[in-house]
Amino acid sequence: MRVLPLLLLLLLIAAGMGWAGCASDHGAASPPVAASAQTMVAPLPVPPAEAATLARAEQIRTDCIQGRRLICGRVLKVSTNGLVIDSGYADLLRPPLGQSWIIPGTVPASRKPGLMEGNEPGSLAIGLVFLTDVPRRQKPKQYDYVVLMGYPAGHYVYKPVPGVEKTIRKFAAGVATAVRLNLQAEENIDP
Repeated sequence: MRVLPLLLLLLLIAAGMGWAGCASDHGAASPPVAASAQTMVAPLPVPPAEAATLARAEQIRTDCIQGRRLICGRVLKVSTNGLVIDSGYADLLRPPLGQSWIIPGTVPASRKPGLMEGNEPGSLAIGLVFLTDVPRRQKPKQYDYVVLMGYPAGHYVYKPVPGVEKTIRKFAAGVATAVRLNLQAEENIDP
């Protein structure tokens, strides 16, 4: 019981010191502070090619953030490097389901007919997409649902059945991975 009054007294003293410190500063100029002896280290020069790559990486990062989409849909295929998802299930965003990025396939979910993808950052992605760089703490199964933010990372060739190929948008769940994949794609195009 004696601890509570002592804590209260200490709190009042500390608060009083703070108020007194504020009151004493009104109208008075603060004394000059002596500059400490610091050594200035000149930044290392960056080679022009590396500077151009860094500037391009920052531009790609900005584009990825502006082009991000909410991937919200059914997993059609699980591969070693990502997931093929039929995105556009907006009703997966309802409150009880928002606890995890994976939602069991037994949950009733449907797509609204005529739903169109917006052009704003964070809009719901509509249609088939490939998502890479997914969290490793849980493994989704085929026909589960996922809800993750994805950043544009190029294109992916999806083979739903042998002999049929379809090019779909590729997204990464992390911005750094999306930037890396976009830079690699540019390097492969430029000779």
